[in-house]
Amino acid sequence: MAKSGGGDYFKRSSLFWIVGLFLLLKHSPSSTLGPYGTFCRYLVDNHSGLLYKGWWAALAIHAVEAFVSLKVCSNKGINNMTTRCLWFFQTFLFGFASLGLLIKYKPERRKKN
Repeated sequence: MAKSGGGDYFKRSSLFWIVGLFLLLKHSPSSTLGPYGTFCRYLVDNHSGLLYKGWWAALAIHAVEAFVSLKVCSNKGINNMTTRCLWFFQTFLFGFASLGLLIKYKPERRKKN
């Protein structure tokens, strides 16, 4: 979906982040993660309040990043609403892994005659 005009620029996050997030959320019982799983189980059992607050903080950070992506789209001349929504939702799901792609994007500047 990357067109040369820049108004429709969208780049999907790396497959690493997409597959990694899916595997982490779906297939990670603490018993198979070794010492990291033991540590996570300890946190769940003894510090659930801290994890709960951390989850809400992460959600808030991702929401802020998603709204920042809308502003960056506007600054870079991406004015197609569908493309902007794609950036918003992708950034909400993957955070800076997506926002970084948008920030790196350098739109072509039109030459003044």
